[in-house]
Amino acid sequence: MQFILNDKEVNTQLPGGTLLLDFIRYHKKLTGTKIGCREGDCGACTVLIGELIEDELRYRSVTSCLTPIGNVHGKHVVTVEGINTETLNPIQQAMNDEGATQCGFCTPGFVVSLAGFCLSKSNHTYEDCIAAIDGNICRCTGYKSIERAAKKVSDLMLENKNEEPIEFTAKNKILPAYFTGIKKQLKEIQKTIDHNVDAKTKRFVGGGTDLYVQKPEEMIHADIHFAMQDGKLKGISFENNICTIGAASTVTDLMESDLFNQYFPQFKQQVKLVSSTPIRNLATFAGNFVNASPIGDFTIFFLALNASLQLSNGTKTRTVALKDFYKGYKEIDKHTDEFVEKMMFDIPSENTLFNFEKVSKRANLDIASVNSAMQIKVRRDGQTSVSSFEEVHVSAGGVSPIPLYLSETSGFLTGKELSDGVILQAIDIAQSEISPISDARGSIDYKRLLLRQLMLAHFHTLFPEIQIEKLLYAQ
Repeated sequence: MQFILNDKEVNTQLPGGTLLLDFIRYHKKLTGTKIGCREGDCGACTVLIGELIEDELRYRSVTSCLTPIGNVHGKHVVTVEGINTETLNPIQQAMNDEGATQCGFCTPGFVVSLAGFCLSKSNHTYEDCIAAIDGNICRCTGYKSIERAAKKVSDLMLENKNEEPIEFTAKNKILPAYFTGIKKQLKEIQKTIDHNVDAKTKRFVGGGTDLYVQKPEEMIHADIHFAMQDGKLKGISFENNICTIGAASTVTDLMESDLFNQYFPQFKQQVKLVSSTPIRNLATFAGNFVNASPIGDFTIFFLALNASLQLSNGTKTRTVALKDFYKGYKEIDKHTDEFVEKMMFDIPSENTLFNFEKVSKRANLDIASVNSAMQIKVRRDGQTSVSSFEEVHVSAGGVSPIPLYLSETSGFLTGKELSDGVILQAIDIAQSEISPISDARGSIDYKRLLLRQLMLAHFHTLFPEIQIEKLLYAQ
């Protein structure tokens, strides 16, 4: 593996499955990057990864405890030591001035995430700055002092008048000057990367956000094909009324797609219910689908889009509907020599409505108790009035051993006219399709109630004219 670690090129013969966190701390003795949860929750191990994409150097924050070094081959890794200057840089100074550290264990992660904000091409608003640190947890400060420090950092970046962030931060000594030479170095390293796919001898790994939680020791020495390094498995396109998303595309890739956000204007708000920024920067859609979690948020999202997957064994391909992909708990319609290449779904028309809902113990950054999505293509009388439902797709998670496409509910609603009675009937049919169990996230009765309420939330969001209060107390 060859990459740049801070301001130095690194070559290592360690297995590609070795975790970046362990390489940084134990092999390079850069102990500013802390070991916390080792599950991607706390942010103490946050680093930045810089990658060349279409000749542009883009930095994203990631949790190094879930990142194999194979995923940083040909890239730039930045630890907290890599953003040090001769004196405290303005990010560190803001944290110091606002008393934004107590025990200090989480502080390097916050500082690195704020550095990532400075290197991003966001609008550099205070809201963007707070979003950049949503994957960092502090148990001491109560966050207000950190928020004040973030305000200072965002105000500093607002002084940038359309200059490249790397140039601006280096010129104003926010970050070290060596950042300006990284792009040229990466271009040379990139020439050595092997993109060949050999599905028969290698295990596919995307972002590793689940595999390295479940099987960290096994993955270190596994024979891995790193899907995130494979350009053929990435990208988002909109052609012939079909959206195609590469299997190794990340959640952040979709968030940054202007066209996707045009078709799904609530997506950026909905995605805040799902994980943190560093995890969204790593997590791939293929990983989410193949994981087969009954509460996988994006599985539920794309089930309601009636998406399909294209599978390949390196020679032949086949297509399977996502709703037919799940055969039982953690059982999927994928042969051992196959990998997911891409997913596809029909681009919504102007008469198509979509909504995603989720309930978890915490409002954000938590595993769902129950989640659900609904897509409805409507017929209209005139410009606004809905006459009937032309096509409906409803999904639900946390209520079955598999991510569940509610086929009977979807079939019942298709062709119906909007009315209170139809909504209540659809909810009853949905109840007959599910089989929740009691677990740490709630009892059977609680999950049944949640799905009922989430379906009401779908109709309330998509059809504001409905007097939902009356339906809340029906039955």
